[in-house]
Amino acid sequence: MVDTPASALTGPAKLSRLRLRPVGIDTYHENVAYLHRDCEVYRAEGFKALSKIQLHLNGNSILATLNVVDDTRIVDCNEVGLSKSAYLQLRQLSCPPSALTCPSSPDEEVVMVTIGQAEPPASMGALQRKIMGERMTQDDLQAIVHDIAQHKYSKIELSAFLVATNRDELDREEVFFLTQAMVQAGRRLDWHEPMVVDKHCIGGIPGNRTSMLVVPIVAAHGLLCPKTSSRAITSPAGTADTMEVLAKVELPIDELHDIVRRHRACLAWGGTSNLSPADDVLISVERPLSLDAPGQMVASILSKKVAAGSTHLVLDIPIGPSAKVRSMPEAQRLRRLFEYVAGRMNLAIDVVITDGRQPIGLGIGPVLEARDVMQVLENDPAAPMDLRQKALRLAGRMIEFDPDVRGGDGFAIARDILDSGRALAKMNDLIQAQGSAGFDHHHPSLAPLCLEVNAPRSGMVTGIDNLQLARIARLAGAPKISNAGVDLCHQLGSEVQAGEVLYRVYAAYPADLAFAQQAVGKSDGYTLGEAVDLPHVFVEF
Repeated sequence: MVDTPASALTGPAKLSRLRLRPVGIDTYHENVAYLHRDCEVYRAEGFKALSKIQLHLNGNSILATLNVVDDTRIVDCNEVGLSKSAYLQLRQLSCPPSALTCPSSPDEEVVMVTIGQAEPPASMGALQRKIMGERMTQDDLQAIVHDIAQHKYSKIELSAFLVATNRDELDREEVFFLTQAMVQAGRRLDWHEPMVVDKHCIGGIPGNRTSMLVVPIVAAHGLLCPKTSSRAITSPAGTADTMEVLAKVELPIDELHDIVRRHRACLAWGGTSNLSPADDVLISVERPLSLDAPGQMVASILSKKVAAGSTHLVLDIPIGPSAKVRSMPEAQRLRRLFEYVAGRMNLAIDVVITDGRQPIGLGIGPVLEARDVMQVLENDPAAPMDLRQKALRLAGRMIEFDPDVRGGDGFAIARDILDSGRALAKMNDLIQAQGSAGFDHHHPSLAPLCLEVNAPRSGMVTGIDNLQLARIARLAGAPKISNAGVDLCHQLGSEVQAGEVLYRVYAAYPADLAFAQQAVGKSDGYTLGEAVDLPHVFVEF
């Protein structure tokens, strides 16, 4: 939000009033406004496509990137159209919560907004200096992050910032300043307890739903674990997507607080909490560019954890040939950066390096992953053992944050909680509290179309490409189609015969299945060989 009231405008901008029209276009964390090319305001103000404009309503204002249209069916000459994110942001600032939903027809209401030219972001000078290779100060990064959170940067300007800070272009002090600025730009939760625990994985491993097991285990032990998770951006499922198969995850902040107070935990989507909003904007540009710089990663993860009120964090860094981190030296450098910034933020952190050579569990996609999670909680013999063991190890490390637990005893405590059924009972409590979706994990309803991918020859599975299997699952429809995805039949070290099923791909639509089949035709993601070809594993459990 920009605080300049419409009454403070001078000149032509003060008279530039147009009818507001929501156009229902999803621009994903970017405020976009639409003017007709023949609009008098467009011509009089000298606007250009992709320039920034300022829109005022009831004493509040937002910034938006201008798109110019020629079709009056999108916006008429006396209207300004707003994308979904821009419309909801402006209405949220100017109207009660009940008015946040876009009307189904623009004729349902007449709202007039004032528009005018937007000033360039005040932090643009600092960004230009970074592009030239200069080091940024704490004030520079606070100004840049503030402007990003206020949607003052266009996608082009955001891309410039991300490229300028990619790889080793941020020193560890700058990463700390960036993390600090991200926390300050949004809401910060306070649970009024001395210890609030959380667990996070840097990502890149399909099916890695350990959080949905760790949270009920540590909450059953008595630790406070309010887990706010993300939805998938480029992966086949995020924790929030998988949990949504079981229960409601979009919870108002007051309801979320109540659940955490009653049950010592939650498994909710973090988007409703306004935690580190600048990070959400940056992620919307990072992912299409496939940028995942260490400094940005550290700032993104730690800012969300500190803003969520966490005091203690277990961080999972998987390494493997197709993981985000491919070598132990790279993992150790990243560990040291996490530890430095976390220490400066007064966040206790335990970084664990884990096996990232293959997907964790058997299912890739929300429904399949939810099935795996519930099988582990029920101690089902069919449950994937790698998911169970990894969750127990991570939960054990979190339990050892408890000052009453001796170092090394956490795993046994976590295993007892899981084996006794206390973790299952806690998960069922959370599902009921958040609002059960009625999922039957004993008979999960999978997408109706199925493609079996068979082994081309006999041999041992010596390699599984995480990136390719994630891509195949997404092409099949996951996570948008919750019961689409990939179900593995074999993992590393398995002996397979020629023609044996390696995995099954589930899709709801023929086009999705065809896309997935094309990807499989290029590479099925499996490597068959001999036992000596198995890659070494580096783990710290």
